[in-house]
Amino acid sequence: MQITPTVRTLIEAATAKALATYGAGSVNVVPVSMVKVTESSIWLFDFFMDKTATNVQANPHCALTAWTEMRGVQIKGDASYHTSGSVFEEAVDWVATQNPQRVVKGLLIITPIEVYDISPGGLYSNEELQGSTD
Repeated sequence: MQITPTVRTLIEAATAKALATYGAGSVNVVPVSMVKVTESSIWLFDFFMDKTATNVQANPHCALTAWTEMRGVQIKGDASYHTSGSVFEEAVDWVATQNPQRVVKGLLIITPIEVYDISPGGLYSNEELQGSTD
């Protein structure tokens, strides 16, 4: 699925973000600091995501929630974890431009499957969240 401009803006501008993964019989939820949104994926950077990386390798299903005050979205999707290759090198280069002090141990790429409005009463239309159905 393509990430709509509304969802992209909500994720990138969010003051709080949390990622939930499941593996080895337990749920793990972590705060997310840096994020890069492409047309069809969400990149999260592993600076210290040991349990998250292990969970994603065992079970790719995850949920990312991003919000500011009472406006936000939840993205359910599948994640892949990368520690080498061209996409990993691109991630390292991007982080170096954003925060040169950070050392990228891995790249988590979320491919969205579903997007939900978590705002009270629902603020966003299906088209804003899912895009055109044409």
